[in-house]
Amino acid sequence: MFNKIDAQRLLALFGLGWLLFNFPLLGLWDLETTVFGVPLLPAALFGIWLVLIAMTAWLMERRGRSPQDD
Repeated sequence: MFNKIDAQRLLALFGLGWLLFNFPLLGLWDLETTVFGVPLLPAALFGIWLVLIAMTAWLMERRGRSPQDD
């Protein structure tokens, strides 16, 4: 299904997401400021989530991978 490097990249992306959604780093966004009227913490959560999904999609749909590689 995945070759070794794809599996390692997905595992690293999981680790990055786990770190970004964990308390010490998530506490950096807990401020009394707003972004376009939205408090910073929910905006940061949505932004991090969006970036992680985009990176996962990019890893899975890279050009140069043929269907036979799976």
